[in-house]
Amino acid sequence: MHPFLSPVVLIALSCPSEPILSHVQQYLVNKSGETLTTISRIFHLSPQTLELFNPKLGEQVLPINTNVSIPPLNGMPVRAPVGSSWQDLSGYYGIRADVLFELNGCQKKPSLVFIPALSGQPKPLNSRSNNFSGFSGYPLPTIAKIGLSYGWQNRTSDPGVEGRFFHSGIDLLANFDTPVKTVESGTVIYAGMEKGYGNLVIINHSQELQTRYAQLNKIKVKIGTKVRSGQVLGTVGRSGVPDIVATHLHFEVRIKQPIGWISQDPMLYLVQKTHNIE
Repeated sequence: MHPFLSPVVLIALSCPSEPILSHVQQYLVNKSGETLTTISRIFHLSPQTLELFNPKLGEQVLPINTNVSIPPLNGMPVRAPVGSSWQDLSGYYGIRADVLFELNGCQKKPSLVFIPALSGQPKPLNSRSNNFSGFSGYPLPTIAKIGLSYGWQNRTSDPGVEGRFFHSGIDLLANFDTPVKTVESGTVIYAGMEKGYGNLVIINHSQELQTRYAQLNKIKVKIGTKVRSGQVLGTVGRSGVPDIVATHLHFEVRIKQPIGWISQDPMLYLVQKTHNIE
């Protein structure tokens, strides 16, 4: 669950993961002849990544008992300039701001951050997966108005919070306890409470697609359940930390990429099935 002028406050519904830098592990050199290059092959990383995470070691043969920092993905650690924003870093490194935001644990202000290798940049960024024409179903019984769209939003509902936040899905307006349906066949990989998401159901589909149905009142499926398009997953509720007051379903679409499940605009997958609130 990511996503820079004067410092801005960024708020995620629920960050999908801990910061990548919190998963850096230590490898202890235990045999003669090891170098950053030979160690990089063990962990399926590039030598350049290990050089960036271990700038003092160089490419010489490493002494026994040397500690080597091993990140989980190719990339580099960067100390963000004071006052910079995620948009600033995005413009400089060419990685989507929301991707950087989520990879780094949804920090409000970037400080020491992980920048993934460009080869890990999600593609397609704003288009459907190859040979995919859209979901066969719709997450509610009838077409709903969008209370809050996908993407960067100005926060106006809370006068005590300044700046912008990234909204990783769309909020579809619906009455309390309205049935929520899966948009395509797949497998339930999560069904339960998840921080800001509240009661959440996550389904993995073919084409490396994933959908998320959040802030539910009731959940009616279990992890491991095979579901079909149109099957009821639960009901609309008010659980978690909604971004708008009106009762709604928070609906997300994500695609699998080397750096994780990256959010996409659900409107690309629900063609002509939604419209903005008037």
